[in-house]
Amino acid sequence: MPDPLDARDAKRVERMEKVVRELRSIVFQLRDTGKPVVVQPADTDARMQDLATRIGDLEQSLTRINGALETTSYELEQTKRVNGQLQAQVKDLSDRLAAAEQAAQAGASAPEAATPAPGPAKASSAEAFTQARELMLAGDYDAAEGAFAAYVESYPDSARAPEARYWWGKTLSVRGDHAQAASAYIAAIRGWPKTAWAPDAVGELARSLVALKKPQDACAALSELTKRYPKAPAAVTTRATATARQAKCAA
Repeated sequence: MPDPLDARDAKRVERMEKVVRELRSIVFQLRDTGKPVVVQPADTDARMQDLATRIGDLEQSLTRINGALETTSYELEQTKRVNGQLQAQVKDLSDRLAAAEQAAQAGASAPEAATPAPGPAKASSAEAFTQARELMLAGDYDAAEGAFAAYVESYPDSARAPEARYWWGKTLSVRGDHAQAASAYIAAIRGWPKTAWAPDAVGELARSLVALKKPQDACAALSELTKRYPKAPAAVTTRATATARQAKCAA
């Protein structure tokens, strides 16, 4: 005889039996413990809590990322503005040096202007330069600084004034006055003089600019050193290479 229950009825009966077994388990649990039994989907609250925690963590991460992006954007704008200022300073320096080139060359070739001496105690420009140089060679940098400064003030248009400014810059560098030293070096190399001391003056200018935290200006000066003085002494080029590494100049 055919089975009175078709496949659908068999599944329905199976489900009912499963429900009956679960009800019996709940009844027995109530009888044994005496506590009401609450039937609910497993781990629903825990999962909801876990999701809420994860969402909170994501919100905090997004807040931190947004804050970091705002800080980075601000620092980038500051860097762009500083770079623009430094580029303007380098251009101004190049323009001033180029404009003063012909005048400086003419002054170097012109005879030294006569300076009236009020009395026998006042030395000539040649004697004043020699005295200042001797003080420096003796290691008395403080006295040499004052002597070269006095020379520059007294004989600003003399043929040796640029060299005096170069040695004056040297004494200022020894004392750590990098800002005034850089000004002295700039004044010394106006016109890019073809002298033995000029390449070192450019290198010392770059070192002073690095000390003043102006690496881009230093790199510009070192670029001019290579271009203007391709046959600079090895000692000068070695120091220039070290300064370029400090300033992180592009190769």
